Amino acid sequence: MKVPKRLQPLIDDGLIDEVIGHLMSGKEAQVYIVRYGDERRCAKVFKESSKRSFKQAVQYQEGRGGRNSRRNRAMNRKTRYGQKEQEQAWLNAEVEALRLLDAAGVRVPEPLSFVDGVLLMELITDEEGDVAPQLGQMALDPERAREYHGRIIAEIVRMLCAGLVHGDLSPFNVLVDRDGPVIIDLPQAVNAAGNNSAERMLERDVDNMRRWFARFDPTLLESDYAREIWSLYESGELHPDSVLTGRFEHPTASADLEDLMAVIEHAREEEAERIAYESESESGY
Repeated sequence: MKVPKRLQPLIDDGLIDEVIGHLMSGKEAQVYIVRYGDERRCAKVFKESSKRSFKQAVQYQEGRGGRNSRRNRAMNRKTRYGQKEQEQAWLNAEVEALRLLDAAGVRVPEPLSFVDGVLLMELITDEEGDVAPQLGQMALDPERAREYHGRIIAEIVRMLCAGLVHGDLSPFNVLVDRDGPVIIDLPQAVNAAGNNSAERMLERDVDNMRRWFARFDPTLLESDYAREIWSLYESGELHPDSVLTGRFEHPTASADLEDLMAVIEHAREEEAERIAYESESESGY
């Protein structure tokens, strides 16, 4: 195929040898299968900020400022320099998250390099060597649904122990290779300790997965792993090997109606995006 403009510099620099084909288009990026030597890899080309459709950037970027106070002030004031730094922080977020989570033992694609807004990483494949399917494209029996649900909950726990919440986890951000689920698509991953919305995002991630797996095993609707996980995290008792029960005793205080309505509205928007995304998606990274 014709080499996309954004990938030509990587060929010129010897980072890839060939662009094999286009894999998918997402809210954040165009994804391609490329070759380096005898290896096939994945090249994720991030879209310019003006062309991205992900609408929650400000909420997701909270807590990403780091220690550079000048940069943080500029980002908060939205100066030209601040906007440039904010964009760079957004672009760097996924590779930083992948490196952190890969080191923590979370099943994510191995990051290989990040050059000029292009992330090169491991291509996740199935037993036949084809691109691994999205979890959302699969039909499961109840036993396999319970197994995969348990494994994804364990990955969410490992992510939180490493300090991150995915923030946009769904069946279409999980691939399934020969060894099971692999979590992908992390540019919006949030700092669990530094983002005021982290608890809500974790609960949404867990509930998205619970509802999807409950299509195949309705008993999973009775579980409440999100509150249990966050409670252990807040108390400092959450560990990568924590044994969970899937139960949580809810407080009797009335719910914050405004917060509840915000969650419902976000869920509506997310469902509309999911339907649109599912209709055009072939695979995902």
